[in-house]
Amino acid sequence: MSEPERTLHYVCTHQDARELVERQKRFWVQNCGCRERRGNCDRSRMDVCLQFRETTAAGGSNQREITRAEAEEILREATAKHLVTRPFRDETTRTVTEGICFCCNDCCEYFKNREERCDKGAWIESTDEGRCDGCGVCAPFCYFGARVMDGDEVVVNRRECYGCGLCAELCPQECVDMVPRGSN
Repeated sequence: MSEPERTLHYVCTHQDARELVERQKRFWVQNCGCRERRGNCDRSRMDVCLQFRETTAAGGSNQREITRAEAEEILREATAKHLVTRPFRDETTRTVTEGICFCCNDCCEYFKNREERCDKGAWIESTDEGRCDGCGVCAPFCYFGARVMDGDEVVVNRRECYGCGLCAELCPQECVDMVPRGSN
């Protein structure tokens, strides 16, 4: 059986994104192409397309080199603003991660029009339903639609979980963990 073709983008947790950044030596940032095409985003600033190479598959404007501290600040803002980390690979072999898009459902073309394919991440949610009180804090931030409210109950569809980890970060009951995909 052959391995499925990798897409340009994949999903990872904020911790995985930090680890990607820690391994890099240089950084560039440019405006998010989605934000430029749709207008300003209500959730974050325009220049959130983080690159690890000067020339990448990214399509925004106003590219500039930044420091490691500035790259780490973009990561902190992505966490605070509940943006999904969607690293992107090189266009030719799709084996080298060239940067990270920080996405939400306000302006991101992927969440507005799901025709673009995106690989699921290495992690998947695991909810301790006995501890979940149905508060629903997680549901509006599950841009993939894996967590929705049905009355006063959170309904989880794990097939739709891409492994971004926002639900685990947001859960006030700490009843959501991220586990390796395929482990349960």
